[in-house]
Amino acid sequence: MSDCNQLPPAVGAAKPAPKVIKRYEITGKDRLLLGGALVWCFLAVDTVLFAPVWGIGLTSAVFLWYLLLLTALGRRVFHSWESCVLLMENLVLAAAFALQSNPWMRWWNLLALLVLVPIHTCGLCASTQLPWWRPRMLSERTACWFSGLFSGVGAAFAALVPTGKARDSHRTMSFALGCGAAVLLLCILVPVLASADALFAAATADLRTFLRTHFTTTFAKFLWALILTPFAFSLFYRLRHPAQPGALFPEKTFFMDGAGFVILLAALDVLYLLFLLVQSAGLFGGPDYLAAKGISYAQWARSGFFQMVGVTIVNLSVLLAALTFCHRQGRGWGAVRLLAGALIAESLVLLASAAWRMNLYVSVYGLSFKRLMTYWGMGMMALFLLAALWKLLRPNRSFCRAAFPIALAGWLLINCVPLDTVVARDQVERYLSGEATSLDVEYLLEDLSYGTLAQLNRLDGSMAVYTMDGKTTLGTLLAQRREEARAECSDWRTWNLSAWRAAGTP
Repeated sequence: MSDCNQLPPAVGAAKPAPKVIKRYEITGKDRLLLGGALVWCFLAVDTVLFAPVWGIGLTSAVFLWYLLLLTALGRRVFHSWESCVLLMENLVLAAAFALQSNPWMRWWNLLALLVLVPIHTCGLCASTQLPWWRPRMLSERTACWFSGLFSGVGAAFAALVPTGKARDSHRTMSFALGCGAAVLLLCILVPVLASADALFAAATADLRTFLRTHFTTTFAKFLWALILTPFAFSLFYRLRHPAQPGALFPEKTFFMDGAGFVILLAALDVLYLLFLLVQSAGLFGGPDYLAAKGISYAQWARSGFFQMVGVTIVNLSVLLAALTFCHRQGRGWGAVRLLAGALIAESLVLLASAAWRMNLYVSVYGLSFKRLMTYWGMGMMALFLLAALWKLLRPNRSFCRAAFPIALAGWLLINCVPLDTVVARDQVERYLSGEATSLDVEYLLEDLSYGTLAQLNRLDGSMAVYTMDGKTTLGTLLAQRREEARAECSDWRTWNLSAWRAAGTP
């Protein structure tokens, strides 16, 4: 039947609902945040991508991020104990870039911030519901992070349009786009024309040199900032205007019969028991026993502690899987708990054995940055095993509720310890006392931070040092390292307290 034959709607009949057009609710604070997001993106690009090393500039970027969060959310940043702890942790890690100069710690702290800052930021969003001690919280907050980055990109463009002034806003937008396109085309066409005509090239040589020196890098930074700003602002907008509250990944728990876990745990317990019996012969037999087996004492001492740390990680994973997914009833559950307790005890003994051998090795060769970090790693693994024991005694408790604070506190602690100074002091004192016949000066200067200079100044500057470039003196290497520290302090982005103190060392 044609449309003309259809009957008109009855009087009083409900009219179809008008089509809802998606609009963004933009306030004055949102526009302020848009400008702040642009400044933050430029600062982040400048200090992370374009700086030769990471220093106080990266510290400024993290502090500015939290200033924008405080502007966007107000007191919600301090609404919970979890948020306050993560805020303090991230600010201290950011401050470490302005205080120390160890290259390894810079990389690890950056990776830690790339994980902890999104976790903290998304924890402030009303759309996330899972508590921090649930492992699936990571999945929920990861989804919230990427959803926030992309779902509100249009809000950045909506914030550029003044409310109720459509005609003026179109004119402003047209003017801005025209200026941007003109600058972009001039940057492309002027070098092309200069290469096409020698006279034009000579006439614009000074101008092109000036622009290349002062504006080429700045333009690239600003272009990157413009590209990233809509995504950063999208995240702030979604934090202020969250989606419907609710967990993005509802937690589902499944359980398994205890027989499989009993077999697995029993096999591991027997294996480690045999391993510890064999290893005890080396621990108590001494150098004579090892020599009879054709193994030097130093070779035995330096082997195994890294592998033992890895084995402990595997054991911890098996323990948590068994305690989490096993049916908590019947004899199977009792056997699992008994075998899990034995595995925890054996794992602690394995760590103690690894620490014992590390002590033997350090007593001969001294401390290094890697050896100190190994001590720290073994201590952290022991604490995680104790957390697993707590989970074993109280199965309804969450392991992550104890492990996450332990991990954060442990990493915060290792950032507060001057590791390089400890290593340099140990190596120099061993050399001065005659306990060590040589000193790896190149390692202390090149692989560690500027904190080693104060300890190396205790040595004779005329001492001969052999490097990859040939023979030189300690005083020459120290002078070169101080010059590097001065160069690092000459740029505000790369300034840090460790380099500043080294630059002023006589």
